[in-house]
Amino acid sequence: MALNKITDLAYRKLKATDKEQVIPDGGGLVVRIRSNADGGAVSFRLAYRIEGKQRWITLKAKSLQDARAERDTYKAMVKQGIDPGTEQKLIAERKRTAQLAEQAELAKQQALISVTNLFERWTDTDLQKRKDLAEIRRMFEKDVLPIIGGLVVADVRKGHITEVTDKLKQRGVNHLARNLLKLMRQMFRFAVDRDIIEFDPTASLSVTKTTTKPTERDRVLSEDEIRQLKIKMPDAGFMPSTECAIWIMLSTCCRVGELSKAQWKHVDFDAKTFFIPVENSKNDKAHTIHLSDFALSQFQRLAEVRQSDIWLLPNRSNTSHVCDKSLAKQIDSRQNPVIHQGRASANTSLMLPGGKWTPHDLRRSGATLMGNLGVHGDVIEKCLNHKEENKLKRVYQHQELKAEQAAAWRVLGDRLELLTGNNSNVIPFSKHAHN
Repeated sequence: MALNKITDLAYRKLKATDKEQVIPDGGGLVVRIRSNADGGAVSFRLAYRIEGKQRWITLKAKSLQDARAERDTYKAMVKQGIDPGTEQKLIAERKRTAQLAEQAELAKQQALISVTNLFERWTDTDLQKRKDLAEIRRMFEKDVLPIIGGLVVADVRKGHITEVTDKLKQRGVNHLARNLLKLMRQMFRFAVDRDIIEFDPTASLSVTKTTTKPTERDRVLSEDEIRQLKIKMPDAGFMPSTECAIWIMLSTCCRVGELSKAQWKHVDFDAKTFFIPVENSKNDKAHTIHLSDFALSQFQRLAEVRQSDIWLLPNRSNTSHVCDKSLAKQIDSRQNPVIHQGRASANTSLMLPGGKWTPHDLRRSGATLMGNLGVHGDVIEKCLNHKEENKLKRVYQHQELKAEQAAAWRVLGDRLELLTGNNSNVIPFSKHAHN
C-alpha cells in the first residue's frame, strides 16, 4: 500500500466546508481542515503508538511536504523508543530555559557599569558639595578615565590602578599620584557600598608604597626674602593685578582659592574689610578680614586696574573668576631654571634663597610673621579661619576675637610696609607681647 494517500493536486483542491474534515495521508499522518465556522484552518496531526499506547501529536509544519518530512522524523524516533510528544515538550522547555538564561545574562550585562559611569554616579551623589569638584573631574578626565574609564567596574584589578599611578610617577608628579589613588579608593568604596562590586580593587594597595610619602610644606618666606620679592617683582612681567594678589595673600593670610573667587561686593573700602563667603571658604566658614593699610592699598591698586565689575580677578573672557590654579602657575613659571643647550632659558625672576615658594606659602609666611610679632596663637588661628580641632573648644568656645584679629592684621601690615618700603634700614624685630 502506498504511503502517501493524498496527491499534490488533491491537496491543493482541499477547501473548508461546513464540517471539519480529517483526511489521512498514510503512516499515521492526517490533514485536518476546520469548518468554515472555525475559520477553515489547515493543520497536520500524527498518530503513533509507543509502549503499547496510541498517541497523537500536532505537527509544526505548514505545508504537506514539510508535514511528511516531520512525520518521517518522528516515526524514526518512535523506532528508537523516543516519544515524539515528550520530546516536543522537552525541546520547548529547553528553548524556554535557554531564553531565560539569555535574558538573565542580558540583564546581568546591562547591570554592569563602566568606570566612567561609576565616576559620574559617584560625583553626582557624593561630591556635589565639594568645592574642588571641577579639579577632581579635570584630574580624572586627564589621568584616570583614559586608562580605565572603558573597563567594567567588576573587571578592574589593582594592576589597572597601578597603571594609572605608575604613569603619574613616571611624569614626576608623585603627589598627584597619591591624591588620585586616594580619590579612586573613595570611588571604589562607593561602588562596594552600593553592591556594584564585591571587592575594592584598591584595598590592598598601600598609598605610601604605591605613590609617595605624605609631606607637609613648611616653606616660610623670611623677612629678607620679602624684601627681595619686592625688588624682584617688576622683573617678573606680571600684570598689576597679579602683583596685587601676591601682596594681598601675604598681608591677609587668605587662601589663593578664596582670593581667586572674590567679587568686588566682598570688599568694603569704607569699613576696610574683605569678606569671604561660605561658598568661597575651604572649610565652609564665612570669614571677615580686617584690612591693614598695607592690604587696603593693594585692593585700591587692584580697583584702579579692574577689568570686571564683578570679579576681582576675572578670567580672560570676563565671564567668571580666574582659575584657582592660575596664580600658582604664574608664580611657579618664574622659578623654573631650564637648561637648554647649556643655557638657562626659563624665567627665574622670582627665585628666592630659601627655594621654591607657592601662594599657600604666602599664607603661612604671613601667619608666621604674626607669631614673630607677638600675636597669640589662638588669634592667628582665627585670622587663618581654621576649624578648631579640639571638639570641646569647638562646642563651648565661640569667641570670635574680632578686635584681636584686626590688631593682628594691622601689625602684620605695618611690618610688611616697612619691609617693602623705600627705607632699606629695616630693623629686625624682637618678639614681644602683642597689645
